[in-house]
Amino acid sequence: MGVAASVSVRQIRRWEKESPPPLPHPGQQLVLETMFGIPLVEMGFEVPPHRVTAPEAPGDPGGVKAPGDPGGVKRRTFVADAGVLAAAALVPARPGPRVGAADIARLRVRLDGLYRTDHTAGSGPAMTQAHRIEGEITGALGTASYTSRIGRELQTMLAELHGHQAWYGYDGGRIDQGRTACVEALTAAQLVDDPLLQVSVLETLVLLAIKAGRTWEAASAVENAYRLAMRAGAGHTVYLVIALRDANVATHTGDLSGARRALSRAVSHQGRADADAEVPNWARFVGPFEVDYATADMYVRAGRPERAVPFLRAAARGIGGGLARNSASYRVRLADVLLAAGEVDEACAEVGGVLDTWGGISSPRLLGKMRDFQRAAGAIDSPAARECAARIHETV
Repeated sequence: MGVAASVSVRQIRRWEKESPPPLPHPGQQLVLETMFGIPLVEMGFEVPPHRVTAPEAPGDPGGVKAPGDPGGVKRRTFVADAGVLAAAALVPARPGPRVGAADIARLRVRLDGLYRTDHTAGSGPAMTQAHRIEGEITGALGTASYTSRIGRELQTMLAELHGHQAWYGYDGGRIDQGRTACVEALTAAQLVDDPLLQVSVLETLVLLAIKAGRTWEAASAVENAYRLAMRAGAGHTVYLVIALRDANVATHTGDLSGARRALSRAVSHQGRADADAEVPNWARFVGPFEVDYATADMYVRAGRPERAVPFLRAAARGIGGGLARNSASYRVRLADVLLAAGEVDEACAEVGGVLDTWGGISSPRLLGKMRDFQRAAGAIDSPAARECAARIHETV
């Protein structure tokens, strides 16, 4: 409405309880009469003559009339959503549409759906969906009218979206693009002052930094994630994710004692994760299978593939059915280690199981792993290995 008027809880209580109630100032009068469609005097206020609302103009289809007007009082349409009324006082008038809670709910459903798309179909289709959602969010932020609360929700979702895109950069081997998305996500998360959202971005940054050969950056990201989690009073599941990233850094740098300590913390947090009252969406993927996989990774790095095999088997068998991409990735990793340990038939059987349920998963990282196995199997003089390599070529 373009009216600079606000009302405190204390003032409303005085209006309700005192007799006569204190007179609203002119700006408040305009808002109240517009909302309720009746003049101030009919709300129980003592209004001086110069503040009594003038009669409506002939033919005016709505609004308030002065007391005693023979036409009676015609009520305006009551605006039930107070947030819509507040919007004009919170953001400048814009020519674009108004964004409200219903729009936020629809965007939230689509944003949360990115997890399902990525886990089942891969990062390729998820990236396409993410681009569409990003266009809608940035368009709303730039041109629409909304309350400050809605604006914060939009910015929070934009931070989450950039976090998704950072992961897609990692999964797709586009490390520079992933790091750029991390910067965007961290900036947006800092602007809305959401420490747990920053943790979610930092755990992806750890993986990207390791791939980029920037282990000092990965270690710094882990330290900052611990600090932010403490500030937010995070639960055990969040600390479990951070401990696993800590183990990733230590394993990559060859610090096997550091990796063991990080994995010990991860096991401790995993055992207490059921006590978490609430778990962020981005941390819900984690489970015992992630701990097993990280433990196997440590043994492979230590040159003990035979010790890694049982942990990889446990990870591949323990992962949930809704995580198709990760499940396939774990099984191919298990096949790699089995092949290195001389268990050719079992390795090819694992890859065969992945191919049976391949279903066109669009994940460049998984595709790269599969092709690496194809090359390794093709170099082995074994009927099972040759048949497996040929099937990978035909299927993938």
